[in-house]
Amino acid sequence: MIHFALLIGCAVAIYLSCEWFVNAVEWLGRRLKVGTVAVGTVLAAIGTALPESVVTFVAVAFGDTPEQRDLGVGAAMGGPLALATVAYGVIGWSLLASRRRGAPQDWGDVDKLAKDQTWFIAVFVVKVGLGLVAFAIKPWLGFLFFAVYAAYCVREMRQQDTDSTPEDLEPLKLQRRRAEPATWAVVAQTLGALAVIFTASRLFVLQLDAVGPMLGLPATLTALLLAPIATELPEIMNAVIWVRQGKTKLALANVSGSMMIQATVPSGFGLLFTPWRLDSPLLIAGGVTMLAVVYLLITLRSGRLSVRRLSIVGAFYGLFAVALVPVFSS
Repeated sequence: MIHFALLIGCAVAIYLSCEWFVNAVEWLGRRLKVGTVAVGTVLAAIGTALPESVVTFVAVAFGDTPEQRDLGVGAAMGGPLALATVAYGVIGWSLLASRRRGAPQDWGDVDKLAKDQTWFIAVFVVKVGLGLVAFAIKPWLGFLFFAVYAAYCVREMRQQDTDSTPEDLEPLKLQRRRAEPATWAVVAQTLGALAVIFTASRLFVLQLDAVGPMLGLPATLTALLLAPIATELPEIMNAVIWVRQGKTKLALANVSGSMMIQATVPSGFGLLFTPWRLDSPLLIAGGVTMLAVVYLLITLRSGRLSVRRLSIVGAFYGLFAVALVPVFSS
C-alpha cells in the first residue's frame, strides 16, 4: 500500500513543481529575450529532459553490468515513443476536456511544428538504422547527434515569433507581489522546481518498479510499457498546465523540443558507450514512434490539424502494447 501512496504523492509533487517550473521558465525566456516558442522547444525541454539524459549517461557510461547499460539504451528509445504518442495525445485529450474545445485553437506556427517533426524523423530513422548495423566508426557518430541538437538549439533561439505582441505573464510565484521579478528569483525558482521534478520523477519510477509486479506485470514489461511514460511525466505535466492556461502552442513546442533532445543526446551517449544494437521490443518501439510522427506530419502538412486528430496520436501507444504481445508470448 505504501508504494501506491508514494506513487500518487510523487505524481502530485511532479505536477505542482511543474506549475512552478513553467511559471519560472516563461520569465526566464523573457529575461533572455528569446521567442515564446523557443521557451518551450529549448528552455523548458532542456530543463525537463536533460536530467533524464544525465541518468542515461550514467547508466551507459558507468553501468557495472550489460543489463544496466541496456536500460540506458531502452530509455533512449522509450522517451521519444512516449512523447510522440502519449504526450501529444494528452494535449488533445486536455483540449477535449477543457471548455476551449469548441473555440478556435491557437496552434501557433503549424509549419514550424511540421519542420520540427521533420528534423525529428530524419534523426530518428538514422538512430534506428544504426541499431541494426555494426562498423568501426559507429561510436564516433555519437558526437554527430550532439552536433545536430546544438544546431537545432541555435536555429530555435534565433527564430522570432510570428506574433510580436508579448504575452502577459503571471507573477512569479516566488515574488507574487512584484510585476517584474528579480533575476535571481527567476533562476532560483527554475532550479528549485527542476530539483523537485527530478527527485520526484526518480522516486516515481522506483515505485513503479515495485508496483508493476504487484499488479502481475513482469519487470521487463513494466520497463517497456510504464517506465517511458513515467520518465516523460514532467513534459506531459507541462503540456497539461500550458493547455489549462490557454497556451497550446507552448505545450506543443515543449513536446516537439523534448522529442529532439531525446532523439539526440541520450542516443549520442548510447552510441559512444554501448554497441547500440536494438532488440525486437526496441525495434517495435522505434517503428511505432515513426508511424505516430508520420501520421502527425501528414496531418500538419495537409492543414487538417484538429483536437480530435491530435488525440488519436495517443492510440499509437496502445498499438505498441499490442505489438509486444507476440514478443512476450513466444
